[in-house]
Amino acid sequence: MFNFNIIKMKNITKHIKKLNLFILAVTLFSCGEDFLSPAPTSVLIADTYFESEADLEAALVNMYDGIQGVNSTSNGDNHALQVEFYLTEMRSDNTRTKSSEGEAAQFENYSVVATNGIVSDYYRSFYNVIFRANTVLAHLDIATDANRAKIEGEAKFVRAYAYFNLVRLYGDIPLIDKVLEITDPEYNSIAYTRIAKATVYELIESDLLTAIDGLDNTYVSRASLAAAQTLLAKVYLTLGTNYLDAQLLCEAVMGSGFTLEPNFKDVFYTELNNELIFSIGYIGDSSQDSQNFSAEWLNAVGRTSGVNYTTEDVRTVIDALGGDRKPYSYRVDTEQPSQFQVAKYIPDGDTTLDIAPTSTDPTSAGNDWIVLRYADVLLMHVEAIMAGTSSTSVQAALDSFELVRLRAGLLADDDNNITKQELLDERRVELAFENQRFFDLVRFNEAQNVLSAFSTATGGNFNASDLLLPIPQREINLSNGLLSQNPGY
Repeated sequence: MFNFNIIKMKNITKHIKKLNLFILAVTLFSCGEDFLSPAPTSVLIADTYFESEADLEAALVNMYDGIQGVNSTSNGDNHALQVEFYLTEMRSDNTRTKSSEGEAAQFENYSVVATNGIVSDYYRSFYNVIFRANTVLAHLDIATDANRAKIEGEAKFVRAYAYFNLVRLYGDIPLIDKVLEITDPEYNSIAYTRIAKATVYELIESDLLTAIDGLDNTYVSRASLAAAQTLLAKVYLTLGTNYLDAQLLCEAVMGSGFTLEPNFKDVFYTELNNELIFSIGYIGDSSQDSQNFSAEWLNAVGRTSGVNYTTEDVRTVIDALGGDRKPYSYRVDTEQPSQFQVAKYIPDGDTTLDIAPTSTDPTSAGNDWIVLRYADVLLMHVEAIMAGTSSTSVQAALDSFELVRLRAGLLADDDNNITKQELLDERRVELAFENQRFFDLVRFNEAQNVLSAFSTATGGNFNASDLLLPIPQREINLSNGLLSQNPGY
């Protein structure tokens, strides 16, 4: 469910409506063909909107609304997280379309083009999220002394999260760290200049360090201290630097009271459970706050359609290494037994798995999306120790590795030696279909080997340039040539 813990959505609805008008009235990067067409009929400016800390609180919640995305089929809406699986799972060896048709098939075939609407949607959506975070940061002066650090930390966590996704998927990208209006003389030079990844990562690191200083662990469906620590650890592992810092960040989270759920099923079907560090909430049957991506993974949208269906390759690994995780990782499509569906987010329930529906209509699902959870932290802890130079933490790595395996009903590691392949396999089965596999392959420097072999076996056309998505052609057109394209597109 869409649960911000102690924040009651109905109490801030009027602020959100007001804020949405403000967002329409301010030019945000990549929000429309010319950013002000159609021209807004009601204009609110920052000086008249942000009058109290309650308005700032509404702006904070609005950041998560941006990540949540819009449950619609309109090409003009920002779908954000609701389309992320296309860009991650379906570009890995984990999932595919059911019919190999349309834009979705470009991801599994490694034939993505710069005009792909899903690629553009995600890019546009997460710059919208960045705009919302920048809007909060621009008005910190309204915050009370007691809450200013928390509000700043929350906004900077969200901005870092958005940039981390974008830089990993698109490479060098425009870096916008303030509210940018089209009348700004620097508009084009900022909005349409690609900045080196290293500089983007500097902002991500700085934002997350600020978040760590300002946050506590009050929330699950909002930014928290543990979420910032976990994300920064993943940033350091992605950069291939600061392995000791990554280890210490993981250990800080490990000492913060999070635990593995005894039953793997409960991770996904008991919301706000003890394993979750950061999730994005949805409300079933809500026109505003539901999601439809999990219905796209079922026959709920039609017998021949369907995306994010599991590959034979991933099922073979889960069958061998999944243990108790298997029933809640994938299931047979009962209408088409040759097809297999993801079982981690089933919106209409499954009586054989004792899963209750989250909505009366699967296309208006209430299944929350898990961004960060404790099992990921434990496996990153292993990774940080393995990649580092210290030999004093080997037993700690084994302990973390075995916690994940034992929860799955598997035996402990029998040779006291965790190989890179064993860790990559364990991450694959534990975090299958959670939008982690593609990033893991890149981070482990195995993407080119694994995806080349997988693509050859399945008739795809993978090459090294496919490790980055294209900059959306629409953005290049709007930039009048200022934006350059990634190689291979």
